[in-house]
Amino acid sequence: MVIKKGIFTLFAAVLMVSQLYAKDKDKFFKRVRTERVTSEQSIEWKQFGPGMSGYNEEFWCHPTDPNVMFMGPDMHVAYGSWDDGKSWHSIKDYDGDGKDLERVHDIVFSTQNPDFGLALERRGKIFETNDRGRSWELVHTIKGAKKSSYNAHTKMAIHPTNDDIWFVGAGDFWNVKSNHRSQEFIHGKKDKRAQYGYVLKTTDHGKTFKKVATNISPDLDVARIIINPAKPKQMFIATNYGVFVSNDTGESWKSAGKGLPNNLPRDMASYYNPKTKEFVLYVVEQTVYEPNGKSINTKGGVYKTTNGAKSWESITGNLGVDFNQIKDQYHRGNYHKVLSYWFGVKSKQVYPEFPKNTYSIFNRMVVNPTNKDEIYLVANQRHDKSFGPGDAWKTEDGGKTWKIVARAGTYWINGKDNAYWESKGMETGANVEFAHVRAANDQLHEIRFGSRSLAITCKGDVFIGVQQQTQRTSDGGKSWQQVDDYETAPGSNAWVGRGDSDLPGRFMLLETGIKERYILCSGEHGLFETAPLGNYPDKDAVAVRQIEGQVHDVDGNHGLHSASTVAVHPNDPKIIYTIGWRQEHRGKMRRSTDGGKTWENISTIFVGKNGSWQGIATQASLLIDPNNPDNMYFCTIRKAIQEVGQSAKESVMSKGAYGVYYSPDGGYTWKLQNSGLPEKCSVRRLTMDPKNPEIIYASLNNFNGKEPSGLYVSKNKTKTWEKVNIPADIQGVNNLFIDRNNHDMFISCGYRGGELHTGGVYKSTNNGKTWKKFFDAPYVWQTEVSPLNSDIITVIVPAQAGDKLKQFKNPGLYLSLDGGTSWKKINKGIGQPDKMTDFKPDPYNEKILWSAAWGSGWYKAILK
Repeated sequence: MVIKKGIFTLFAAVLMVSQLYAKDKDKFFKRVRTERVTSEQSIEWKQFGPGMSGYNEEFWCHPTDPNVMFMGPDMHVAYGSWDDGKSWHSIKDYDGDGKDLERVHDIVFSTQNPDFGLALERRGKIFETNDRGRSWELVHTIKGAKKSSYNAHTKMAIHPTNDDIWFVGAGDFWNVKSNHRSQEFIHGKKDKRAQYGYVLKTTDHGKTFKKVATNISPDLDVARIIINPAKPKQMFIATNYGVFVSNDTGESWKSAGKGLPNNLPRDMASYYNPKTKEFVLYVVEQTVYEPNGKSINTKGGVYKTTNGAKSWESITGNLGVDFNQIKDQYHRGNYHKVLSYWFGVKSKQVYPEFPKNTYSIFNRMVVNPTNKDEIYLVANQRHDKSFGPGDAWKTEDGGKTWKIVARAGTYWINGKDNAYWESKGMETGANVEFAHVRAANDQLHEIRFGSRSLAITCKGDVFIGVQQQTQRTSDGGKSWQQVDDYETAPGSNAWVGRGDSDLPGRFMLLETGIKERYILCSGEHGLFETAPLGNYPDKDAVAVRQIEGQVHDVDGNHGLHSASTVAVHPNDPKIIYTIGWRQEHRGKMRRSTDGGKTWENISTIFVGKNGSWQGIATQASLLIDPNNPDNMYFCTIRKAIQEVGQSAKESVMSKGAYGVYYSPDGGYTWKLQNSGLPEKCSVRRLTMDPKNPEIIYASLNNFNGKEPSGLYVSKNKTKTWEKVNIPADIQGVNNLFIDRNNHDMFISCGYRGGELHTGGVYKSTNNGKTWKKFFDAPYVWQTEVSPLNSDIITVIVPAQAGDKLKQFKNPGLYLSLDGGTSWKKINKGIGQPDKMTDFKPDPYNEKILWSAAWGSGWYKAILK
């Protein structure tokens, strides 16, 4: 099919990059390698559903603009919203190397200039914004004491009257997955990724820094930095060694924890009234458990000071719970699990009696900026060694009475222990909303939850993160609505993402036997298919519906959560096959015969000795012979290069190995067929010849320059393999694509640490007899050609290893509309230019492109 003249004119609105390439390819690629090149601005990617499908580590609200907020999910992405959470956009530099703002530890803004703010990233990089967070520039990199790719610091603060004065706390305080407190580790644990023992201070807008607060402890881990706006020289830090105060803008420090039961703050917050100059400081203490015969005592709670920490007043109120009244076996079991960790003994044996007054290990707190008596607390039962019902607590009367205001899961749905909670004057019943994971979460017990983040806007709306979703309350905790997706219609289970996906996007199957039904693989969330938009107003949006994964986590059964690859039967589009490498049903061939409504395991190909959450062999390229659908193929990747985590060692598997698998009976039995392939090779992708489906090609990737690699072909349904001659410079073949229209072949080559001449894209027009370099880059994952028009070609260039980042400074997505004569970099809008996992032209519409990202879902672009 030929592009119509009018459309082609629009396509060919080529910017300077394309013109440079057409005039002199060598100069163009030299510029691309050594300089930053701006993306084609007329092409912008829009992320589509689902929204947040992973853990949101942090959430920040602008201190004076209620429409501005940010989130920092765990899959190396960061998002901002400037319309009160209605839509989200990546704040990473889409034309950069992808390493900026990967894991953001803090975002703070000036209270004088609402456009000026700072972001702190886990590698010790400080970024500055002057447009309210829409764009960020690296202004300082904190020097580490040792060589490491990480140099973590915790929280920041900007002086309330001088934007040139900033503070940065050292440590790794908020690492809830591994920094667990206990009787033995009462001050927490140190992590090699972080620096400890000080607070950094700059007085010249980040040009120079010096260390202060160095006399407290070499292991000082800073949780929070708060400056008193009423007395700007006075500031406070909450640390793993207590609360400290400075009255000379951080130059000297003294303890300010007298009156606190443990002086081990887990979080600190403040209230300031600019009219009255009233300043109140609040602390939630580390909950400490002590033996009391066959039971325990609990020390901790919530405290406030109105006199600059000269004294503290308890506002713990009725926060305690009589655990004798908690009859639920799961919460009781979690109670003993946490205490066993805390004391280092078997709690159920040593402390079998439940206490009449105890509470969770609360780890975050916020105070309503408009109401000093409204305070919220959260605990993280799942990740922070905590126990007890409730995903968020709140007081409206300054701490006299506390109530559970966020309630999710079967404990609240089924009314467990309702009589006890009602006797304490609390509401019961679930009140937390979820999107595509709601069916699964309604089946899960609440101890699997716990909020990962907590933030509050300047007008008092609160955000929490429960079970891989971010929720908001605008009614004081009476109800919580997820902020990640829009449902096209109530009950449709078809979701349009708002742009903040944390989903590991994987292989996209765009030709499924049903026009414009696309099936999308994801890590941890199974399979999605595109769904009708219905009356949804934006007709360029994309709705998706989950067809495998959490949607089938009901009645004790589970769907497959991490889908490596997918294929559809060539004669019946309702028959879908998939395999997963991690979590539920890993290593099993799953089949649906009703379009994804129900699934069954038809074979077990791999069995692992490790935990199911760890994974086994990574699979890819599930292929079905269109002439004889009983012939099926896939490969397992020994050295995975774009997956989340690495393939397991072969010794981890009691069944299964690496290489090429073949099934002669529609997936019921499988045989490893590596005859002729090099020993210990890594088969990254398989490609079926569109003219003869019995001819299969294997692309052997190179991980570090030492593995056997190249391109191999089998002409007998993978029974035996022979090497294809390719240029000697090539080190690692990552993918082969064959244009079905003219049989041109494209191999994508290179590896993370390779030199420029060892990678790129090579093209053959004579069935692989000779090859010519087609696209110049040191490392290319994938090349594809439109099935509608061979002039439309897409290329993925990932980032290389750290010491090679300067060799090619423009990773991301490249597009040619003229068969490779000229190229455009088209990264605008994507969240992870360094690791886009799939990139394809639409098979039905020449104006549409699709891509997938390592940890930020899927994207659609329309060529205008």
